[in-house]
Amino acid sequence: MTHRTAVQRLLRRWAAFREGLAEYYAGPYRQTLARERRDEDDLFTLVVLGEALGVPDPAAYYSAELMPLLAEDFHAWHRRMGMPRSPLDQMSCC
Repeated sequence: MTHRTAVQRLLRRWAAFREGLAEYYAGPYRQTLARERRDEDDLFTLVVLGEALGVPDPAAYYSAELMPLLAEDFHAWHRRMGMPRSPLDQMSCC
């Protein structure tokens, strides 16, 4: 066995061990972590679209360029927020 194959085998074992630890610690909390990530995404969407919704935003100039990135998830977002129709005139999805 050469030095290179021994190192590669050790790296594969280390990666498997790392994945196992991540699954052991994060596995029971996967649903909670996903819910928190969704809540953070919802808050980010609200901050970016705040000016369009009528909320004064001093950073609207900088967040306006992020609007196209939110377009594909906009329908799911406004439905989760309890709005049956799109609150924005320029973004009609329903």
